[in-house]
Amino acid sequence: MTTTTPALVAYDDAVRRYDPVIGIEVHVELGTRTKMFCPAEQSFGAEPNTQTTPVSLGLPGALPVVNGTAVEYAIRIGLALNCQIAESCRFARKNYFYPDVPKNFQTSQYDEPIAFEGWLDVELEDGTVHRVEIERAHMEEDAGKNTHVGGSAGRIHGAEYSLVDYNRAGVPLVEIVTKPITGAGERAPEVARAYVQALRDIFRVLDVSEARMERGNVRADVNLSLRATPESPLGTRTETKNVNSFRSVERAVRYEISRQAALLDAGETVIQETRHFHEEDGSTSPGRVKSDAEDYRYFPEPDLVPVAPSREWVEEIRATLPELPQARRRRLHDEWGFADAEMRDVVNAGALDLIEATVAAGATPAAARKWWMGELARRAKQDEVELADLAITPAQIGELQRLVDSGRINDKIARQVLDGVLAGEGEPEAVVVARGLEVVSDDGPLLEAIDAALAAQPDIVEKVRGGNQGPVGAIIGSVMKATRGQADAKRVRELVLERIG
Repeated sequence: MTTTTPALVAYDDAVRRYDPVIGIEVHVELGTRTKMFCPAEQSFGAEPNTQTTPVSLGLPGALPVVNGTAVEYAIRIGLALNCQIAESCRFARKNYFYPDVPKNFQTSQYDEPIAFEGWLDVELEDGTVHRVEIERAHMEEDAGKNTHVGGSAGRIHGAEYSLVDYNRAGVPLVEIVTKPITGAGERAPEVARAYVQALRDIFRVLDVSEARMERGNVRADVNLSLRATPESPLGTRTETKNVNSFRSVERAVRYEISRQAALLDAGETVIQETRHFHEEDGSTSPGRVKSDAEDYRYFPEPDLVPVAPSREWVEEIRATLPELPQARRRRLHDEWGFADAEMRDVVNAGALDLIEATVAAGATPAAARKWWMGELARRAKQDEVELADLAITPAQIGELQRLVDSGRINDKIARQVLDGVLAGEGEPEAVVVARGLEVVSDDGPLLEAIDAALAAQPDIVEKVRGGNQGPVGAIIGSVMKATRGQADAKRVRELVLERIG
């Protein structure tokens, strides 16, 4: 365990004097119907200990069988990360005792992973691209879930008792391990966050996992070390375990940089250990001294034959890969004609899917962007929800824009229609009819409103007749007010000038 940490060093000062090196291990739960080595079904939220078999409980004599779909999903992930796929690989036993591992070992892969030597380019919010080198992606099974009751912060220390749910034991995982990520400097927290987010997006588009971080489908272990200069040997690393949100990944890196800088400044030693992340304040605390590989006494799993995916099968899988997120963003950027900054704003706001669906519903890219990045983004911020969680669909925005394009409503009225849709009053067309919002296109009612406005403002009429058309806006404004904004402003102007002329 570490000693008490001296006062944290300011982040900017820490990255000015030390070079941070990060490494990230991401675990993704695969969305297969059954577990990695047995036919027990897996689903989120089932009653504790109802999704088990003798294999997942580690009962004597129970023999594992590899889930073929999990192998396929692992290959899909490896290919998407530009990895080489092993012609033959095998499982190993990772030996350690903990109550959530009923066999006293985890079936994993050690020296022979299914995928290795890959890379992923990640884009930061300002468009900077940082390449992350992938060391390996290997298959393994998840452990069960411990619940510590009593004590503080849900940790085992001080708990009155602990409960174990083995539903998660044996769920198929792929663990993706980076090589040391260097050269990020002060942007190391951003790179870490962007990398994990890029992986989550890939998992979803590959359809290998729901990839919901709040459910633990994707978990990141964040390694961090400091060194004096980029040319110095790597420093001692810590591993912050099971960080389960993008923001938390970024905060964990920032905190560890400041904490380790304080230790080094005080002449103390950074201990190689696991650490816990605390959401409430973004800090980390000691877990256990980090074990090295030899401490787990890895040896080949004797009950499983090697996995040897044929080259033909690998190429068949490669041929079925969907368009990956980065390529899709580049394609849409070119098709839509957005400026680089506009496209980054769309991506960062989580509006890419919404705009694409709205364009598919008939709106122009510019109109779709206007709605989602303008009025709807404002309302989402006001209601403190994500854009995608607003009670309106891309199809409804497409219909709303068609009403504007057809001249049946104008932009001002469209916002009232938006109010109605968000309030659950129905489709845009139904809201227009129910609220009587359609633009007044009949010249008769318009002329009545115009004549009333002209009679009420004779001084403006004289100015316009004298050649000064600037004040005509006041007349138009009066007409728009009288028609509750339902007049066509362009037609009103034409009729006003005819009337005055």
